[in-house]
Amino acid sequence: MNSNYSNVAQLKDLMTAPPMTAAQHAEVMRKRIAHRRMVEEARELKRLSGQSYDQR
Repeated sequence: MNSNYSNVAQLKDLMTAPPMTAAQHAEVMRKRIAHRRMVEEARELKRLSGQSYDQR
């Protein structure tokens, strides 16, 4: 069976990788928070505009 995953790292390689540094973790968290804020602001602008761009 073929896999659709492009990253085929072995489990052992993943489990023995060193943990990320505090600086790396801080950068990941900053990016995550910035993206969440962007999504929340867009959602709020959409709600305030009263227009339905995405009807589901």
